[in-house]
Amino acid sequence: MTDTDQPVLLVTGGSRGIGASVCRMAAAAGWRIAVNYASNVEAAAAVVAEVEALGGTAIAIQGDVGVEADIVRMFATIDQVFGRLDGLVNNAGIVDVTARVDEMSWERLERMFRVNISGSIRCAGEAVKRMSTRHGGKGGVIVNVSSIAAVLGSGGQYVDYAASKGAIDTFTIGLAREVALEGIRVNAVRPGVIETEIHASGGLPDRARDIAPQIPMQRPGQADEVAASILYLLSDSASYVTGALLNVSGGR
Repeated sequence: MTDTDQPVLLVTGGSRGIGASVCRMAAAAGWRIAVNYASNVEAAAAVVAEVEALGGTAIAIQGDVGVEADIVRMFATIDQVFGRLDGLVNNAGIVDVTARVDEMSWERLERMFRVNISGSIRCAGEAVKRMSTRHGGKGGVIVNVSSIAAVLGSGGQYVDYAASKGAIDTFTIGLAREVALEGIRVNAVRPGVIETEIHASGGLPDRARDIAPQIPMQRPGQADEVAASILYLLSDSASYVTGALLNVSGGR
């Protein structure tokens, strides 16, 4: 297989946590990788270096998925560098500090939904324009990263985050049905409590350890465990799977 024959995968929020694990695993599986990151250029460069150490090809693309112009530029860069797109992992997302709904500001809600919902939908739209047979593409696959919070609601902690992921679940099912005859599969994974940096960004760096007793498996998950499920959904082994919501949550 020549370089130009290798499929191309965009991973939003690919510089850390689950996204970085997906980049490494997908590279090992033969994908060329576009590593999107919002601000941490050093972390993105480290992921690119890891992919290259595996013998793969990767580029880092800065862009905030909460800014439409950044999304447009990100996909234009992929067009210019690779000339194709075969997969998208909508992984970029944010939490905020623990708060009740009656304590949440309009600004917090607007940012949460702009990044977690509008950004994911807009990225998927750009991917469909490139992958859909309706637009002259050869097909492809989209995996959205939701959360088991969409089912649990996260009362007293992150109801806004949970609501944003509930929207991603509905979006996944709807888009899957919309493009099912256009060569595109669309699925989502719903991680539970995973040991990544996102908890610290929400002000609870020990959250994964603290919640472990509430999890049937009695432990938090690892980023690689979620990434492995995403890689399954990206693969031909999941060729008849679309519109699925896969819980990776230790039984929660």
